[in-house]
Amino acid sequence: MGSSQAAASILNNIARAAFGLGAAATAVNSSLYTVDGGQRAVLFDRFRGILEQSVGEGTHFLIPWVQKPYIFDIRTRPHT
Repeated sequence: MGSSQAAASILNNIARAAFGLGAAATAVNSSLYTVDGGQRAVLFDRFRGILEQSVGEGTHFLIPWVQKPYIFDIRTRPHT
């Protein structure tokens, strides 16, 4: 009986660690956004409104559920 309790304890610890890692990965994933080349992003903040500074290309952080990026295409296109 002792070895089955030890195995159950180990599996329980592994399950807790997996749940914690999954929650952390979800939080990090929802905190990142990517602005591609030829685009700019404007951040909307629920408390401060639209932020004055636009965001250039690259991967950036935001506060989930507080900030939301709006991405615009700024490439020039010929008129035909």
